Amino acid sequence: MSAGLRLGPLLRYVDWERGDRATVWVEADRPCTAEVRCADGAGGHARTFQIAGHHYALVQVTGLTPGTTTAYEVFLDDHPVWPPTEPGRRYPASTITAPRPGARELSVTFGSCRWAAPPPGGKDPVGPDALDTLATRLASDPDAVRPDVLLLLGDQVYADETSKPTQRWLASRRDLREEPGVQVADYEEYTHLYYESWLDPGVRWLLSTVPTCMIFDDHDVIDDWNTSASWLADMRDTGWWRERILSGLMSYWVHQHLGNLSIDELEADPLYAAVRDAPDGTEPLRRFAAEADADPARARWSYRRDFGSTRLVMIDTRAGRVLDEQNRSMHDKEEERWLAEQLTAGRDGCDHLLVGASLPWLLAPMMHDAETWNAALCRGERGARWARLAERVRRGADLEHWAAFPHSFERLTRLLTEAGTGPDAPATICVMSGDVHHAYVAEPAWPGAADPRSSRILQLTCSPVHNRIPGPLRVAFRLSWSRAGRRIGLALRRHARTGPPLVEWRRTGGPWFGNQLMTLNLRGRSARLRLEHAAARGRDRKDAELRAVHERSLSDDSA
Repeated sequence: MSAGLRLGPLLRYVDWERGDRATVWVEADRPCTAEVRCADGAGGHARTFQIAGHHYALVQVTGLTPGTTTAYEVFLDDHPVWPPTEPGRRYPASTITAPRPGARELSVTFGSCRWAAPPPGGKDPVGPDALDTLATRLASDPDAVRPDVLLLLGDQVYADETSKPTQRWLASRRDLREEPGVQVADYEEYTHLYYESWLDPGVRWLLSTVPTCMIFDDHDVIDDWNTSASWLADMRDTGWWRERILSGLMSYWVHQHLGNLSIDELEADPLYAAVRDAPDGTEPLRRFAAEADADPARARWSYRRDFGSTRLVMIDTRAGRVLDEQNRSMHDKEEERWLAEQLTAGRDGCDHLLVGASLPWLLAPMMHDAETWNAALCRGERGARWARLAERVRRGADLEHWAAFPHSFERLTRLLTEAGTGPDAPATICVMSGDVHHAYVAEPAWPGAADPRSSRILQLTCSPVHNRIPGPLRVAFRLSWSRAGRRIGLALRRHARTGPPLVEWRRTGGPWFGNQLMTLNLRGRSARLRLEHAAARGRDRKDAELRAVHERSLSDDSA
């Protein structure tokens, strides 16, 4: 019997420096050789590697012609498996677009927080899936402009908030009365989440034809992942956490992290070599996950990608945290040095700098001040009693963004200011984030001093792609941006004896609610931003459209 395609293909890395290489990720149902054959003669093949009984390949496609788009097919042991041949399929051929080296045009679409869409015909309580709606638009209109890259900024899967169909599947393999209950417990259950999310026909086609860059957030593992040292200690005291975290890191490495890496990085990666060369790569990967859990400095999940004259620096804001209460930081010293180098060095000819971070750098002011207040109390600024209360508040209210790590917030602010200052500074620096289930644009200002920047610096937040936000939280977010919210924040800062942040900022767009995607269109040193909502046109969830609710130039406005 021929090997079958379980998941994929996903078009991941496309080489913008040379314009002739790409990677395509697949999962097969048995060991085999995966091959990509392009209509223009380019292609590549790779033998599958095995993790926990699953078989994966990351095929390096070579010989692409820069500046062209070519259709491709996937073969497993010379048997065609993609595109599907079922009757009535309405999606066009999957393609790879090879960029011209040195290109100065780029279209980037981004968002975060996506529950898997319900089964076809099923009721969708949170409205149309923006990613699925984008796929429908691109598939139905051959002239529609496709993004050059899709940034998925966290919560690609929800390990702690499973769907009813997934819960029934979980119940068929274990007793849900035992922890972790309806949450996923091991690697096999993680793979089910990816099947549920990425086998949606429209999303599957979209991911096969638009390159993607990804980073995790908390729900990829568990809500409030790495909130604090006491939170982590409590989790490690449970009987199920170790298997959960190891499986979460292993499945993320396989499904998301590998495809983030360039071909040169893959060839130099000792773990990738060990996994591919072993008859079964489970143990090498599990050891790596255990080491990364015990000592986050052993792994780097952050990465950099250059797209012609645009640089993307994607930052891990979850796994690498330093949680010692007196030394809280998003990153250890080595990661901070790496981040500084990527943001400020070697940027000759860089028109735009994109910083991908699942958590927003600039929150609504009241939220920022509340997190700074909470961090001060948790480290003992007002004594042990207040510290205990503050820890309960931190967990209950999810107070663990950049503002909850004051050193890291200041460090990132200084790095962005440095990167945006001087004659070789990019035209724009955009921090692209999600997590908070609404969208907004915010811009910093430097109080009491001349603005040092040459670049325009913006916080662009877009979330969710397909999720919900309760009504009370909408009210809270609006309050957080208001004058009353700023006064509340000032009172909290005084109580915690903390000073004002290094910069002030104002909201210049939003807040917007609903399932949505943002797109940056970069051309030379100009930039335009578009926010689109997924809006239903009928009862069928497939009958939806993306409607532009905000569009503006980021180059012509005054900062």
